[in-house]
Amino acid sequence: MSLQIQSGVSLKPFNTFGVDVRARLFAEAHSDADVREALAYAAEHKVELLVIGGGSNLLLTRDIDALVLRMASRGVRITHEDCGMAVVEAEAGEPWHPFVQDMLAQGLSGLENLSLIPGTVGAAPMQNIGAYGVELKDVFHSLIALDRQTGELREFTLPECAFGYRDSIFKQQPGRWLILRVRFRLSFSATLHLDYGPVRQRLQEQGVTEPTPIHVSRAICAIRSEKLPDPVTLGNAGSFFKNPLVSAELAARIRESHPGLVAYPQADGQVKLAAGWLIEQAGWKGFREGDAGVHQLQALVLVNYGAASGRDLLNLAQRIQADIHERFGVSLEMEPNLY
Repeated sequence: MSLQIQSGVSLKPFNTFGVDVRARLFAEAHSDADVREALAYAAEHKVELLVIGGGSNLLLTRDIDALVLRMASRGVRITHEDCGMAVVEAEAGEPWHPFVQDMLAQGLSGLENLSLIPGTVGAAPMQNIGAYGVELKDVFHSLIALDRQTGELREFTLPECAFGYRDSIFKQQPGRWLILRVRFRLSFSATLHLDYGPVRQRLQEQGVTEPTPIHVSRAICAIRSEKLPDPVTLGNAGSFFKNPLVSAELAARIRESHPGLVAYPQADGQVKLAAGWLIEQAGWKGFREGDAGVHQLQALVLVNYGAASGRDLLNLAQRIQADIHERFGVSLEMEPNLY
């Protein structure tokens, strides 16, 4: 067996919160064969298999009594070019931001608004990552996943993925599909998305009058670096709560007492509220209890100042949820997966 399985491994280096819990068993998959060996081992030894990527969407609240398999497969290739478009296939273990930068360096656009998002390519479709007016579904072509129930490979097209706001069929059917590689449809001629958040303003401040995809990526990297802490220096999982969707009636009631409400009307009549704005209005921004806290510059980000446990962070998140519901009647949903 080529798969190297270790016992009692600390997962602190493998989750961006830097929570120190241990995995009963741990291995890294560098190929499809490694994945199949891990599945076979888990079945033979009757242990759960937990698959992780970059650990940027995890909150670990306990030791993991399972075989933790970290996807570490690497490789990027252009599979098709036609009419100024290219289909690019990337292995699940490719780190996301370096992949984005590599595509931009090759003159391919579409991913620039998704710059500096932590994690891996294989994890990106799980929650249909999105930022600054672009979601993964907007540049998605297809993916190959392994059905853990049957062992068969399946190709998923865009409609079959059932992408929604931070959602997909892979999130709706947890534990069934193991994403092996993802294909993106990118363009050699840019169609830039500049009107979400401060992107256009930042480009103007930088003196950029005719922006390219690389300019947009640099602007977004600068914005994200100012707003979001680097997990290397301060443990976090990025945005901890989803922006909630509420009825237009509820949004109107909140605006009566809070005229500055940050809200985005949706095509279906609902209204998307800025979770960070709600949390900041409730006074949680900069809050700290022990080593668990809310970031001083971005209320949407929970942080580990050093020795916070996953349980400490979860308790803080639940207190915030309860407070926001009491104050505004809004239910906040956590983004990270809890274990």
